[in-house]
Amino acid sequence: MSVLHSLGILLLLLTAPAVVAALSADGLSLLAFKSAVTDDPSSALSSWSDADADPCRWLGVTCVNTSSSSGDGGLRVVGVAIAGKNLSGYIPSELGSLAFLRRLNLHGNRLSGTVPAALANATALRSLFLYDNRLTGPFPAALCGIPKLQNLDLSRNAFTGALPPELGRCKQLERLLLAENEFSGNIPAAAAAAAASVSVWQQMVRLQMLDLSSNNLTGVIPKDLGKLSALAGTLNLSHNHLSGGVPLELGRLPATVTLDLRFNNLSGEIPQSGSLASQGPTAFLNNPGLCGFPLQVPCRAAPPSSSSSSSSLPPPLSSGGGAGGARQPIKTSLIVLISVADAVAVALVGAIAVYVYWKVCDRRRAAKEDKGGDDDDDEEGRGLFPCPCCIRGDYACGDSSSSSECSEHDGKCNGGGGGTEEGGELVAIDKGFRMELDELLRSSAYVLGKGGKGIVYKVVVDNGTTPVAVRRLGGGAAAPERYREFAAEAGAIGRVRHPNVVRLRAYYWSADEKLVVTDFINNGNLATALRGRSGQPTLSWTLRLRIAKGAARGLAHLHECSPRRFVHGEVKPSNILLDADYNALVADFGLTRLLTIAGCTDVYSVAGSGGIMGGALPYARPAAAVMDHKSSAYRAPEARTLGGSQPPSQKSDVYSFGVLLLELLTGKSPAEHAAPPSVSSSSSVPPSLPAGQNGQRELEQLQAPELVRWVRQGFEDVRPLSELADATCLRDAAARKEVVAAFHVALGCVEADPERRPRMKAVSESLDKIGA
Repeated sequence: MSVLHSLGILLLLLTAPAVVAALSADGLSLLAFKSAVTDDPSSALSSWSDADADPCRWLGVTCVNTSSSSGDGGLRVVGVAIAGKNLSGYIPSELGSLAFLRRLNLHGNRLSGTVPAALANATALRSLFLYDNRLTGPFPAALCGIPKLQNLDLSRNAFTGALPPELGRCKQLERLLLAENEFSGNIPAAAAAAAASVSVWQQMVRLQMLDLSSNNLTGVIPKDLGKLSALAGTLNLSHNHLSGGVPLELGRLPATVTLDLRFNNLSGEIPQSGSLASQGPTAFLNNPGLCGFPLQVPCRAAPPSSSSSSSSLPPPLSSGGGAGGARQPIKTSLIVLISVADAVAVALVGAIAVYVYWKVCDRRRAAKEDKGGDDDDDEEGRGLFPCPCCIRGDYACGDSSSSSECSEHDGKCNGGGGGTEEGGELVAIDKGFRMELDELLRSSAYVLGKGGKGIVYKVVVDNGTTPVAVRRLGGGAAAPERYREFAAEAGAIGRVRHPNVVRLRAYYWSADEKLVVTDFINNGNLATALRGRSGQPTLSWTLRLRIAKGAARGLAHLHECSPRRFVHGEVKPSNILLDADYNALVADFGLTRLLTIAGCTDVYSVAGSGGIMGGALPYARPAAAVMDHKSSAYRAPEARTLGGSQPPSQKSDVYSFGVLLLELLTGKSPAEHAAPPSVSSSSSVPPSLPAGQNGQRELEQLQAPELVRWVRQGFEDVRPLSELADATCLRDAAARKEVVAAFHVALGCVEADPERRPRMKAVSESLDKIGA
């Protein structure tokens, strides 16, 4: 094929010698790529012509003037981005002659063949994106000879063979993504002979993200993966055939690393050290031989494994038997204390709940004897939910009567549904939701996450068919007389009925415990889905648009149709939960108010740890300072001042949704580029700030997140859409108009002046028109 290509170039030189001579060397190299393309259905390369003096005006080509830095002066090609065009053909070796090329992006095409070794001659290359093509052959080890290569993404191709030890030569790599290929054999541990004393992974000192998922890799997980000290994103080894135990050395990875070891053949006990102890259960699912925390598989019931100790996690077993004694030095005193504290807390909650339940039953029995045993009344009052007051089944906006409280039922609710000052009872808000308190206590549960003042559990009831999320708000600090206030607030939240809003099903109040029960949403939250387990955005444009529309409908219902016209106050991706079909559900609205009534003093920190309530995946709560800094990236300018006392409003929710929509469109998190909030409200906005467009621009520059300013500046400079939007959104050429329309909706939401922002209902209607 290279011979045919050379003949084509020779023919080009012979037929038009004067014209070709005028084209720069970089242009000839790019024409070689055009010649290698056998099918261009969207005519993406139609503007690439040998009649031009240089290729700098060609589609997808970026140039800079290098006359001041090199003897080869003039405009030189530094970037080539021809992504998502469905090009067929192969990658020619002539691209390696682009001496100043820094970024080559050819993902989302149908290119086949191997990656030419001559591509390593482009020594200035820093980012190479070839994912989602049909490339074959072994791993192109020659690319590790590029001295400045930082990003290498070969995912979703058909590469085969073993991963070579030469990977260790990629010392400058920060992101190595090889998912969804056909690599086989063991994950390399020993380096090439030239550096046999140092392992492959020890040499990759700058690696921040590693994704080897969905291949055919076998063998054990190398211990030296725990020496990737710079790793900050995801270590994804899922969907392979790895065996053996989970290496204890993985606990040395930074605490910010997310592990994904699902769908392998791992066995033995999960070590509880370092970052391994902070991983959620989803990191280890579908490994039949694994046992111990955070899985619900006790090690005594797991099949024996020669590669991992069979000792059980609970401390009482560690002292009886040689295996338990051998593992004891591994566990630190801190882990033991945490385990004991969790066990005591769960036992205490259970004991309190059982005591309260039997006490209420005794009261009912005594009341029945006093009344002479009215069978009909007793049958109605026997359940824990005798008073499902103010239920509305429709999703449409009702009349003003729906916003009133349940005054006519208050007596029955407070008496029969019971949260009294001393003892409590589970009170159902939804008439169709029936569950006894002892059923809740008997059901299997595991911790979804811990944040602020609450622990969130997934509980399966109705004979294992109905999962719910139970959040413990705390107990003991709230004044008993605040029960009526709590019941009214929970009732108002529970009456919000919309398919895009997480429903509050029931609540429990007693002097010692406060719980809320919500729907369990099984597909995690938008923050997890958008970043993906490999750290890259993986949602298609169709799914992103569906999520945006659903979240907008849910927020619009809260603003316009809910009983109290709620203000959410914490709109961000972790508070947008996703069901199995990627329909968005708004979560955690009203939670701050419930926590305040329940007596949680650190309300803001708890509210900032959203996304746990009702969600399937745990959400790690960051440190207070970091959390406040990241949360501020989604807040409106008027709410981002540390000294400001202005409460959240519906217009601030609109701003937060606009930032969230920009994140969906660009794939960039505003939290990674958020500027710190101003010191005080008086210093953040100058008193002499002029009115009108100039004043608005200055206000936005002072307080808007970096992502908002970057997108707005990009539209003002008429930059190509491919530079602003996530490449995943542009894979379908027909979606470009939809993406542009969504950008305009988002920019309208993030206006600095609250009065210029649309209502959430108008935002929802605008999004519904996109793609309709």
